[in-house]
Amino acid sequence: MKKLALHWQILIGMVAGVLFGILAAQIGWNKIVIDWIKPFGTIFINLLKLIALPLIVASLVKGVSDLQDISKLSKIGGRTVAIYLLTTAFAVSLGLIIVNIFQPGKLISKETQEQLMTSYGGDAATRIAQAEAQKSAGPLDAIVDIVPDNIFGAASSNGNMLQVIFFVIFFGIGLILIPANKAQPVKDFFDGLNEVILKMIDIIMLAAPFGVFALLAALVVESPSIDLFKALIGYALCVLLGIGLLLFAFYPTLVRIFTGKSYRFFQRGIAPAQLVAFSTSSSAATLPVTMERAEEHLGVDEEVASFVLPIGATVNMDGTALYQAVAAVFIAQTFGMELSLSAQLGIILTATLASIGSAAVPSAGMVMLVIVLGQAGIPEAGLALIFAVDRPLDMCRTAANVTSDATVAMIVAKSMGKLGKPHTRDLGDFYPKDKEEAEVVG
Repeated sequence: MKKLALHWQILIGMVAGVLFGILAAQIGWNKIVIDWIKPFGTIFINLLKLIALPLIVASLVKGVSDLQDISKLSKIGGRTVAIYLLTTAFAVSLGLIIVNIFQPGKLISKETQEQLMTSYGGDAATRIAQAEAQKSAGPLDAIVDIVPDNIFGAASSNGNMLQVIFFVIFFGIGLILIPANKAQPVKDFFDGLNEVILKMIDIIMLAAPFGVFALLAALVVESPSIDLFKALIGYALCVLLGIGLLLFAFYPTLVRIFTGKSYRFFQRGIAPAQLVAFSTSSSAATLPVTMERAEEHLGVDEEVASFVLPIGATVNMDGTALYQAVAAVFIAQTFGMELSLSAQLGIILTATLASIGSAAVPSAGMVMLVIVLGQAGIPEAGLALIFAVDRPLDMCRTAANVTSDATVAMIVAKSMGKLGKPHTRDLGDFYPKDKEEAEVVG
């Protein structure tokens, strides 16, 4: 019998965990769930936290060092990285605006918030202490804190991940600047390390159905409130609204402004890649399709596409960054935590940089979210709140990721004079009523 896909297993684990939690609460098995089931959820969370640091080190070193082609394509490389960072920062900011407007976490009652705070009292106390420390901080302390005085000390806590990211980017730049023959062994090591880490993620995700079951069963027992699930639906709708605005408004508008191509032309050209991304939840798996659509149907020169798109599959994760921003604030809201403007600006910076290190594979965004939560002082155990809907949202945010890659490829190609006519023609691309389409295809 064919084995169920992992996302179906996770959904089954989620439903089973909720139902078991409700049953346990009704028959008085609360202590059994907390003592004998919840620890397995805690182990699963710890595994995600365990892999976060090596994942960002391996992925980010690989992503930055791959920019060694910048020696030949300096203009392409500089423009690519700059536009990728700008689109990612916009996506994070959009996510923060949406979640602050609709505030899905506020759908949870004060009673439920108090129960959650009681369950994670240690994390809350830490958050309060950090907030007090921020009040007495100087205006440039945030910048000073990014530069570590001891990388091993910084690597000892997920809360210092910005310092680790700074070091890794610095290390990657050094790797680019040394002779290629000396850099290659180091690159090979990190390429191999990256593959090992990705395989470890695969192994950890095999336990996801059981981890989700344990987390949600404990969550329902500790906080058996229907408003928690209303809030979860509100959170999912916030993420989908943000991704929808990126897909159907932001990217087509950028293409129209900077390349002159129509909305219809862009959407028809990228749609197959979006569908593959949605079905696989992997930017890497979609990369061949994205490159084919960009070159053959969007008119991006092969030289530009072969540089911009592979880099984008590693470092450009707009959908993931938006989701991380919404998730972080949502989790804070459910715990009754008020995030200051400086804390939310920190989320923009952390989510933007963390998305650079997100592996182009399913569920890596969830791992990277640990970094964003830790940096903002939000309890990482709050991941339990959003695991239930992560898989369908993962599919949607991957579609946003590959669409952003294609958008940037078109903009860079246009700026370099390398955006031409599509190489192929099919009936679906020809619309006599659309003057621009007729000119491009004809």
